[in-house]
Amino acid sequence: MRRDYGPLVPIEMWPGVPATLVTKYRTAVRILNDPEHFPADPRIWQKTVPADIPIMPMIEWRPNALRTSGETHARYRGALNAALAEVDLNTLRGMVENSAVPVINSFCKDGTADVLNQYALPLVFSVLCQVLGCPQDIGEQVAAANAAMFDGVDTETVNANMGKALLELTALKRSHPADDVTTRLVQHNAGLTDEEMVHQLVLLFAAGVEPTVNLITNTLVLMLSDARFTSNDSSLPLSTRSALDEMLAIDPPMANYCITYPRQPILIENVWLPANQPVMVSMAACNNDPEMNTGEFSGNGWNLAWSTGPHACPAHARPYAYLLAQDAIDQLLDALPELRLAVPKHSLVWRPGPFHRALTALPVMFPPSPPLSI
Repeated sequence: MRRDYGPLVPIEMWPGVPATLVTKYRTAVRILNDPEHFPADPRIWQKTVPADIPIMPMIEWRPNALRTSGETHARYRGALNAALAEVDLNTLRGMVENSAVPVINSFCKDGTADVLNQYALPLVFSVLCQVLGCPQDIGEQVAAANAAMFDGVDTETVNANMGKALLELTALKRSHPADDVTTRLVQHNAGLTDEEMVHQLVLLFAAGVEPTVNLITNTLVLMLSDARFTSNDSSLPLSTRSALDEMLAIDPPMANYCITYPRQPILIENVWLPANQPVMVSMAACNNDPEMNTGEFSGNGWNLAWSTGPHACPAHARPYAYLLAQDAIDQLLDALPELRLAVPKHSLVWRPGPFHRALTALPVMFPPSPPLSI
């Protein structure tokens, strides 16, 4: 793509749905920090494409902080920031440990496991539901709809099931408030309606589960297949934090996203971008831009895994996701220190889809171990 097109690549985001993919780091930063010319509101574009394309739940307009601009965006973003600011990281660490032990105990005696579906996914979802104050029965409904949304399955059903479950959660927190993110959202002075609450929660679940699960599993693949992260006689292995920093840079859990829609035709990098046609940032390509990626990943705040600009991942959400991923990996490797891949790395199967970098499964093996004490 760099050779044939340079920093702006004509693509189809879905068959028959044209878009432009940004592959140059500095171009992406320029676009993502210019909401006046590149707003994130897709409503004009949305009228020009079929409403039932499978990726629509991931890209359609919603009254939430990701898909709005201006004062409306500021209102939603302010409510989210305030609700997330009170998430205590010390409490979160305890949630991860308390949730990880029973999940590990469910397979530790078997000697084999699918770390993605048996560990990372149930653990991440359990912790997020605790942070949001979401009961298990509602959480299970959301989990099924959330997975289908990322895989692009049956647009109408996904939206209906997700909306029903999150409306139930909103009603629960209006009538029975507690110390959780959902309660803080419903009580925020932004005065969010039920519909607005549903769509803020869609965003929190979508951003809080899939990318975090992918970050955990993809980082584990790196750590289990690269000698730098395993003990040897000559040097200490690199840390989980080092592995996370590297994966966020070279292979982020959301490979392509951060979609904007130019208000009018605009000339960028000697390319005319059409008005109201999607411009999608490839975080994977931009992070690996030869002009930017030096191979130094530790503390690399420059990477676009969290995006940048007014629609970037909220500052209070990043430490949450990072701590959850790091502790989830450390808990697993502490409990099963001889964990290794059950298949060659090149045999792992990746899920199709234009946005995520996600495995279908992560099979591992280890000496059968007795359950951990809870």
